[in-house]
Amino acid sequence: MTSAELLALIRRYRLAVVSTVAADGAPQATVVGFAIRDNLGIVFDTLASTRKHQNLKRDPRAALVIGWDDELTFQIEGRADFPTGEALQRMQACYFTVYPDGRERLSWAGITHVRIRPTWIRMSDFKQDPPRIVEVTPHF
Repeated sequence: MTSAELLALIRRYRLAVVSTVAADGAPQATVVGFAIRDNLGIVFDTLASTRKHQNLKRDPRAALVIGWDDELTFQIEGRADFPTGEALQRMQACYFTVYPDGRERLSWAGITHVRIRPTWIRMSDFKQDPPRIVEVTPHF
């Protein structure tokens, strides 16, 4: 499977479950609206006051699950950061393409954008028999 094929499949979705690690080591998960860049980088917005933001600032490891309603799923592991400057502008441009209303949220106190750089992606297509499972290791 090429990166372009993987990207096209993931772009069919708009929601992801993001899991982070709390200060006490407990897992925490939430649903976010996301966008994905051509290089497979994932971006979403959040408030600095949220648990996910605080967790990712302290420990950048994140896991995501995308897709689950049509037997096609993506498991993603990666590292989060909080871009600034031109990198932030590129992330926002990608995000606003999927979520134009994100521009309105820029006025919110504490709004920030998170970038996840995947280190491992597994696509599982359970509509096929046997299921098709593909693993990818993106390079940033």
